[in-house]
Amino acid sequence: MEPIDVIILAAGQGKRMRSATPKVLHRVGGRAMIDHVLRAVMTTTDDEAPVVVVGHGADAVRAALPPGARTVMQAEQLGTGHAVMTVMPIVHERAGHVLVTYGDLPLVRAETYRALVAAQAAACAGATLLSTVRDDPRGYGRVLRDAAGEFLRIVEEADCTPTERAVREINTGIACFAAAPLRAALRTLDRNNAQGEYYLTDVFARLRAAGHRVGILTVAEVDEVMGINSRGELARAESVLRARTLERLMGEGVTIVDPATTYIADGAQVGADTVIHPFSVIDEACVIGRRCAIGPGAHLIGSRVGDGVRVWWSVVEQSEMGDACIIGPFSHLRPGCRLGRGVEVGNYAEMKKAEVGDGTKVHHMSYLGDAMLGASVNIGAGTVTCNLRYGSREKHRTIIDDGAFIGSDTMLNAPVRIGAGAVTGAGSVVTKDVPAGKLAIGVPARVIRSLQAAGEEPKP
Repeated sequence: MEPIDVIILAAGQGKRMRSATPKVLHRVGGRAMIDHVLRAVMTTTDDEAPVVVVGHGADAVRAALPPGARTVMQAEQLGTGHAVMTVMPIVHERAGHVLVTYGDLPLVRAETYRALVAAQAAACAGATLLSTVRDDPRGYGRVLRDAAGEFLRIVEEADCTPTERAVREINTGIACFAAAPLRAALRTLDRNNAQGEYYLTDVFARLRAAGHRVGILTVAEVDEVMGINSRGELARAESVLRARTLERLMGEGVTIVDPATTYIADGAQVGADTVIHPFSVIDEACVIGRRCAIGPGAHLIGSRVGDGVRVWWSVVEQSEMGDACIIGPFSHLRPGCRLGRGVEVGNYAEMKKAEVGDGTKVHHMSYLGDAMLGASVNIGAGTVTCNLRYGSREKHRTIIDDGAFIGSDTMLNAPVRIGAGAVTGAGSVVTKDVPAGKLAIGVPARVIRSLQAAGEEPKP
């Protein structure tokens, strides 16, 4: 196979989206549409990164592309043929083939692109285009064939005769070209059509007239090649991609109790024998272990979940949980939390940048921010780590060592450290460190005795 270069057309405004956001940056399945396209086409080549033709919202599109991406500005948008003309000067000279696709086709599978490239290489054709058959072809260019079933030409809908409008095979806009014939054909394009534009579709007729064969690869799944031009089509694409993701996960041994009310981004990883309950949302950066129970009502964002974890009616953002943790109901783990094994976080408990040791319990109505908790710590209801002092911008850290028992309604005025096995009395305001094994009570809290001397042990 000769080297291949890839062109992604992403200059359009997408007026029907009625949005200040460039069309190709609208998200489907947790990622921008153009990101789906990039990931799929990158499987067809080991050479240069794809070239993205930008126009409307060019700076925003460039910013969303991965490092090393190549872009070309189409300042004056005179049609798809003009877009490819604009980019051809930077298509690598050694490229034997050029794959052209669009940034608003997020559902096209990598396998389909590879099949198209393979068909082009096997046929040694001037081009191979991707078509599909629609029950309602309105809005699409029609693919016309001759009596032998070979490619004849493509006619844009605005230029169709009544007979041609009845044809149901449509052009998807995706094609793989032999590079040299493509360059030659582009030089012959004109704007003599209803739109007054340079049509890339006219290239196929030029190739055929020059004696090159034009092949056709027909994709069976119509939704796969659906372009996104409106919010309604965006929602439909989301539904298609979500269904694919859920089918994949169920095939991998995950139970989805109600697919209609479960939203999982296609990049998420979920282990076997995990059960996802209704009204759960899991984004693409999540990794969930085996035998977990997620939901109902769980929202996981950019987080890693160990085996045997339960999360229900709670939000977990950019955090990590060890095996056998229980989160919820109505808990919130904000970014930067790291929980060990068997940690329990219950009703209306909130954490932020908290490291929590194995077996620690934070059962209700507490806030732990910028904190480090050891193993087997008990946090009483209403506990707050006061990490920001009046007049200061700096967040202060609270450290609670192994086996400490924090009484209900304790205020920990950071920076402060509670030693191993220490206890705070209910309603205490702790402003100074509490040594290991000591009891501190009051406002402000004072150390009154050693628990070991009194023969007492902190409650589990």
